[in-house]
Amino acid sequence: MHRLLEGGQGFTLNPHASDSSHAVHAHGDDALGDLDAVGVAEAISTGVISSREATEAAIARIENVNDVLNAVQHADYERALEHSLHPPPGRLSGVPSIIKDNTAVAGLPTGHGSLAMSSIPAGADAPFTRQLRSSGLIVLGTSTMPEFGFNGSTEYQTIAPTRNPWDPARSAGGSSGGSAALVASGALPIAHGNDGGGSIRIPAAACGLVGLKPTRGRVVPAAESKTLPVDIVSNGVLTRTVRDTAHFLASTQQFAPAADLPPLGLVEHAADRRLRIGLIIDSVSGPPDTDSRVAVLETVDLLTALGHDVVEVPLPVDQHFASAFKHYWAMLAFATQRFGKTVMHDPAFDRSRTDALTRGLATMFWRQAWRTPLALRTLKRSEQYYSNTFAEASIDLIVSPTLGFVTPELGVLNPSVGFEEHLERLIRYAAFTPVNNASGSPALSLPLGTSSTGLPVGVHFSALHGDEQTLLELAYELEAARPFRTIWS
Repeated sequence: MHRLLEGGQGFTLNPHASDSSHAVHAHGDDALGDLDAVGVAEAISTGVISSREATEAAIARIENVNDVLNAVQHADYERALEHSLHPPPGRLSGVPSIIKDNTAVAGLPTGHGSLAMSSIPAGADAPFTRQLRSSGLIVLGTSTMPEFGFNGSTEYQTIAPTRNPWDPARSAGGSSGGSAALVASGALPIAHGNDGGGSIRIPAAACGLVGLKPTRGRVVPAAESKTLPVDIVSNGVLTRTVRDTAHFLASTQQFAPAADLPPLGLVEHAADRRLRIGLIIDSVSGPPDTDSRVAVLETVDLLTALGHDVVEVPLPVDQHFASAFKHYWAMLAFATQRFGKTVMHDPAFDRSRTDALTRGLATMFWRQAWRTPLALRTLKRSEQYYSNTFAEASIDLIVSPTLGFVTPELGVLNPSVGFEEHLERLIRYAAFTPVNNASGSPALSLPLGTSSTGLPVGVHFSALHGDEQTLLELAYELEAARPFRTIWS
């Protein structure tokens, strides 16, 4: 397998190494300690701590690091403290968390990371917000994201970016960058994210977290999903442990079981079954950088040592997929830019305040609108093409890099760099994740690698529709064999 390392240098955007001495974390000797979400819930249920104490500790931790990380969009601490006195029942009852800024929380504005949006408070929780609360989580507010989730980094043209706690000079990824920064820093044990092209898995890889994009239809759909010709968006969470992700996903099925998918209960441990896993190293955009390639190949060595069979497989997409997904991405930007007052349900939407990426994508779509029918057909066929790849290779999962290159320094993926350059970098950065959004298949990023400068590197696993169980079972096994790092450890 290691012959695949040859020629995989990718490209270097900035040669300066990260300085781990600048890492930021909120971990301390308080009610949260070093517990994950399940651990906090167990401590609350047994009376070791109260939900109020856990919530107070989370608020103090956020306030300790947020001046650097800039990861909170709107705080709702007073209401969270009130809810913590009588936390809702659920697997994660009383555990503090946060919701991404594109999912409505009653009483808070839903800004979608954009200056074009007004500050009108939401009148009610979004359906997924209700599903998240059903797990027992206490919502502390909303987390930052790039404008409308179009960017792979939580950066803005005119305001401060969200920073990566492993190295504040680096990107926290996007679009669920604020949530990822808070969990990786230890400020929260679990946080909401959603994924329309990699937006859970990208920040998970950037910040050294577990990030699962569920199968399309596994959880309550995002509000915009009902109007999309191809539903690419899935809601989920970012966590530091596999069991947190497994417990949260099980709780969603108690609230609203997925009608057309295999039942999924609580996955609690690795399975004895050995898997046949397909290996992909290069994306449609070319080879990944050396750190990403090494992380995958070292994971392959680990998988083989654990008794799994790893074989090379072709990309599970047809030759038109990359251009079709890019066109669809641009179409969503065009709809937002041109019809924002209707699409975003905001009568005060001001399209003159959108950033260069949104405007550039919208212009690109308008110039190529005639390609829309072919793009939609290609994306709608991707589910069958993806499934055929699994069948033809007789594989259970696919392993690949999560990203095309290790999370870059802030500025590299900033809309101010110019649309063409920004777009090219984004396509190379997020080259591996979109296939699962178009096909609807589940996918998971695990923090199994470390770059030459000490940054986390994600390794990506993809499964067939409805097979989150196999992903989680393997994740438990890999977590035990190669425990995930935290900043404070």
